[in-house]
Amino acid sequence: MESNELDTIDLQLLDALQRDARISNVALAERMNVSPPTCLRRVKRLTEGGWIERQVAVLSSDKLAASLGHGLSALVEVSLDRQGSEQLDAFEARAVSHDAVQQCWRVSPGPDFMLVVQARDMPHYLNISQVLFTQDANVRNVKAFFATKRAKFTTTWPVLR
Repeated sequence: MESNELDTIDLQLLDALQRDARISNVALAERMNVSPPTCLRRVKRLTEGGWIERQVAVLSSDKLAASLGHGLSALVEVSLDRQGSEQLDAFEARAVSHDAVQQCWRVSPGPDFMLVVQARDMPHYLNISQVLFTQDANVRNVKAFFATKRAKFTTTWPVLR
């Protein structure tokens, strides 16, 4: 099988692993109705082929907010004055290197970027905005939306047909 082709078992493996990457190989193999060595080989191939980028722990935003004060989530639209590839790449590099930026999307049409920013509080957000937006003469417009409730958050992709 070519590395860019996925069969039904591959899709089922990806679906199961994105929901719980802590599942043991034996339990995963049993769920897929394949032998543990076959399951391990397939997961290794999916990882080496780039289908699985990394495995992470998804932390509780509510518990972190209560403990560390990460209580402000912002969705931020950023429009640049000049949109040449050099200017877009420069802003993107600065945004993705900032720890408070959880996600950075280059979008079209409309703003040039959408950022998901996590800050402790409003003074922290102000500091972030000074670093990312105010100090860059090429940033033309910034529009921030502050989350009042997170109704849904998932990291899963709908891979099963």
